Amino acid sequence: MKRSSGILFPISSLPSPYGIGTFGKAAYEFADFLKAAGQKYWQVLPLGPTSYGDSPYQSFSTNAGNPYFIDLDMLIEDGLLTKEDVKKEKWGTNPRYVDYGQIYISRFKVLEKAKERGYKSLINEIGAFVDDNPWVENYALFMALKKHFNMISWQEWPEEDIRLHDKDAVLKYKMELSDDMEFYIFIQYLFFKQWDKLKKYINDLGIEIIGDLPIYVALDSCDVWAEPQFFSLDDKNYPVEVAGVPPDYFSADGQLWGNPCYNWDAMKKDGYRWWLRRIEGAVKLYDVLRIDHFRGFDEYWAVPAGESTARNGQWKPGPGMDLVGLLSSTFPKTEFIAEDLGQPSPTVVKLLNDSKWPGMKVLEFAFDSGEANNYQPHTYDKNCICYTGTHDNATVMEWYQTAKKADRKYAKEYLGISRFEKFNWGMIRGGMSSVAVLFVAQMQDYLGLGKFNRINVPGTKSGNWQWRLLKNELSDGLAEKILQLVHMYER
Repeated sequence: MKRSSGILFPISSLPSPYGIGTFGKAAYEFADFLKAAGQKYWQVLPLGPTSYGDSPYQSFSTNAGNPYFIDLDMLIEDGLLTKEDVKKEKWGTNPRYVDYGQIYISRFKVLEKAKERGYKSLINEIGAFVDDNPWVENYALFMALKKHFNMISWQEWPEEDIRLHDKDAVLKYKMELSDDMEFYIFIQYLFFKQWDKLKKYINDLGIEIIGDLPIYVALDSCDVWAEPQFFSLDDKNYPVEVAGVPPDYFSADGQLWGNPCYNWDAMKKDGYRWWLRRIEGAVKLYDVLRIDHFRGFDEYWAVPAGESTARNGQWKPGPGMDLVGLLSSTFPKTEFIAEDLGQPSPTVVKLLNDSKWPGMKVLEFAFDSGEANNYQPHTYDKNCICYTGTHDNATVMEWYQTAKKADRKYAKEYLGISRFEKFNWGMIRGGMSSVAVLFVAQMQDYLGLGKFNRINVPGTKSGNWQWRLLKNELSDGLAEKILQLVHMYER
């Protein structure tokens, strides 16, 4: 990775007439904006289909794509939909925020119509897609079964044989639910066709995609249902231990994520082939992979299933360099980023150093106390990625508006921000000028947006993943201003 910069901006945050960002016109225009601004990377959030809570970090599949991102105007151009098909549906009333409830009702209606019009004529292309993506049939069956059982978690399916992924039950339901399976396969065909076209356009501009890879997978996913042997489940496929992080200064109860922990012994015995397949799928989507919660590869906080908080967990050893080294050697052309935020233990630091993967630095963390810490730019070495903030942080201006007076004063002094420079631009300048090999800012930070414009507030269950860019918020002047900083700091 060469010295460069990029922008963190979820696909869902793109403007569109259909309530959520898609792979359509606005995505291509944003790629052009990145090019004009001298950016080399576009960082996105996970692209998988979302479940309850709408979090991209809780997906029904590690391989499948989110149906919401399929652009409907492109389907109209392809003759799979008419303008009337999409105009008569409701997509939400506020262009700044996604209305997931409304989109869930409308999106699948129009995709069903697209399938009715185009499936037979595209059967050969769809067959080739299935051959190239063997995971898709299992995903399609899983989703067809969820629909059959009114979208409840597979852990609650009333029929024990299919809940336990019995081979005879799988064959039975493949026959009974073949029409619904075709629909879910068709959706994935459309998703990857549009994404591949967009990604090629982005790459041809000299821009690469950074994708986020959650270390854990959702319990209610086809991954856990179909291959329970690789997870910490009992003989009835119910969780034994679930993931989280222990109590700390910020949370007396810790964080109870609820994802099933891995059965690392079983994965090692199998040569970590589950992980190799997962990364193989991810590199089809992204150019660079950011591994979320990298610490879990060194040690992980395992909480007994059924606990209401993360208090009663314990640290257990992860796979370490056995897996990290295997990923590096198996995918030598893929750049990895380690999300190592928090207070890493000496063994985590050693694993990061041994991996040679760049870790992360967040500027918002540099000034919280006014004391020296390793998030301050003067402490960086080159092999790190500097962020103003991640999708889990406030925007820079919200941070400034809510920070302690002493912290604001210290940040302005440290960054050399005068009364003639807006704070967000001073923070961006601080990151751009650092020695970090890559600097990434959220799009909201370039726009100087404050409260009510963040992507996610960790620990809350509603109101997240909704923020969107408004039409015409980007400008040639903004791109030129960013480009000037790129040139000044040789990024």
